[in-house]
Amino acid sequence: MGTTSRYRFREYHVTAAIDPLALPTFEVVCVTGEEQDCGAASGELHTSEELTRWIAGHCAQTGHQSYEQTTRTIVRAEPGAWQ
Repeated sequence: MGTTSRYRFREYHVTAAIDPLALPTFEVVCVTGEEQDCGAASGELHTSEELTRWIAGHCAQTGHQSYEQTTRTIVRAEPGAWQ
C-alpha cells in the first residue's frame, strides 16, 4: 500500500510593487463601428502624450471617437516575512 505524507505550509507575505525603473507601455485600439470595430491600433507607446497624439491623428482622419486603452507596467514581487 502507499504511504500518505502530510505537509504544513506557513503563510508567506508578498507585496507587488510597480518597478520604478521600468517604463509603462500604453496602447489603444479603435473600437468605433456599428457592425465591426475599426481595429486601428496605436502600437506600444511610452507616454500618455504620445497616446493622445495618436488618438487625435486617427480621430482627425476618420472621425472615430471610441477607443479601448491598455496600460502595462512591470511589477516586482517584494517578499515579506514568513508567518
